[in-house]
Amino acid sequence: MSPHLKDRPVAMVRAPSGIAGGELFFQKHAERTAMPGLTAHSRDLWPKHPPLLTVDTVDALLSAAQMNVVELHTWNSTVSKLDSPDRVIFDLDPGDGGKWKHIQEAALLLRVLLSELGLEAWLKTSGGKGLHVVVPLSSRLSYDAVKSFSQYFVRYLTKTIPERFSAVSGASNRVGKVYVDYLRNGMGQTTAAAFSARARPGMEVSMEQLTELKSGAQWNVQTAREYLSFQSHDPWGDYWSRAQPLAAAIKRLR
Repeated sequence: MSPHLKDRPVAMVRAPSGIAGGELFFQKHAERTAMPGLTAHSRDLWPKHPPLLTVDTVDALLSAAQMNVVELHTWNSTVSKLDSPDRVIFDLDPGDGGKWKHIQEAALLLRVLLSELGLEAWLKTSGGKGLHVVVPLSSRLSYDAVKSFSQYFVRYLTKTIPERFSAVSGASNRVGKVYVDYLRNGMGQTTAAAFSARARPGMEVSMEQLTELKSGAQWNVQTAREYLSFQSHDPWGDYWSRAQPLAAAIKRLR
């Protein structure tokens, strides 16, 4: 998980009394109980907001675990270029009655359309019933520009394949369809980091895999650990070298 956390502002879900009972709460800033090893950044980094936190080392990650952090959610930008995201994320959420094979097919269709725009994408489970499609970017554009692209892309997607996709939230708008959420691409929005557990019964894990999955919640803290212990290939290995420009894709889409 460490490469997916380093230098990125985080929001952490803490479960002091466990996930089965008691309060679960988000922590985004340093005001609450301090965690040794985490980096608290200057208020000047994000004016008018409390200091942002980053988890930059394995020791910091262990410290967060010791303080009952279960989920780690990250920004789409790093602290060095806070205003310029280096990824865009599409959250695929199936409607009621949706079959797993339909969301798998939807993810593949979305990747094909992105490929036609010259963009390579990575897939991971959300740790729930959905999938995240992650597109690495060169950090040249503002959050507003990247979010506008994601919104326009989702609208294009739903117009092109309306029988499969919905751009409108709400259960009644996505019966038998997959809702594609682009709102995670705004300034300060976060998404569950790759390999993060989720604070819910079963403790599913956000994992990069698609073809052999039986559901978005297939991987949990037990099965994921066993699976990863036998892997020699990092599915995210090429991701870090794919800083893709977005300007050409924006022109093609329009």
